[in-house]
Amino acid sequence: MEQGGEPRLFSNRWAAAGGRGDAPVPPRDTCACLEQRPGDPPPDVRFHADRQDTSAPGWLHLLELVDEAAADGREVFSPLTELPPRERRQIITLPSSVARLREVRHLVLYGSNLVRLPPEIGAMESLEEFDPYTSYRLHWMPYELTRCPALTRSTVSTRALYGNFKYRPPFPRLAPPPPDGRPGELYPGAWGASAITACSVCAGPVDLPRLQQVWISLRVATDVLPLLVNACSRSCVDALPAPPDGYVATPHRGGPETVQPAERW
Repeated sequence: MEQGGEPRLFSNRWAAAGGRGDAPVPPRDTCACLEQRPGDPPPDVRFHADRQDTSAPGWLHLLELVDEAAADGREVFSPLTELPPRERRQIITLPSSVARLREVRHLVLYGSNLVRLPPEIGAMESLEEFDPYTSYRLHWMPYELTRCPALTRSTVSTRALYGNFKYRPPFPRLAPPPPDGRPGELYPGAWGASAITACSVCAGPVDLPRLQQVWISLRVATDVLPLLVNACSRSCVDALPAPPDGYVATPHRGGPETVQPAERW
């Protein structure tokens, strides 16, 4: 309150974003991935290995919501507000059908249980504002998010991100390319996805034994985000833009041995 002035009431921007609260079920799991006690060496962090249960009621409900949003051309998509806590907790990624949300300008994922996002998010060509705020298990984003040409605003819980400037938690060490296997049968705890079929850079097909995975930190909208690149070749890795000052200066493979700039806090 200003001295001598009347009290002012500020609105809660996230009042409706938390979704329905009609059951005594936590809407998300806890996460201790980035916890580190003073004096301890950096932890050897790993991807969340959760697989999406595509038979869960929450997932089936989310598919319906995406279909509805694509059909009516809405500009604000806040699907978790339509799900009860039990169903929100069942959502650990978004469906590839978000690529159909060509009119959505504002994507609200406040307080989600997400651990990863699909590369198809890059097809949301009208997306201007991205809000996964307080999604504390979402530590990284797909490089394909950089394909959203209109994206200029974001609200991200920075402390939950790999390599964040506040205290520089490490990135997961990336696994070697899978020697064989079907593209849709990967272990997400090793490669960050259960399927990798297209190059993050050129959008061409990926031959899994030749997969080039790297981390890169880039400014996307308001924030510098840790991005996972699934490249089809070394030439696509070499084509990546330069990270901003204050972050690892080149694409890298992660692990606690990766040298990062000093933390700011």
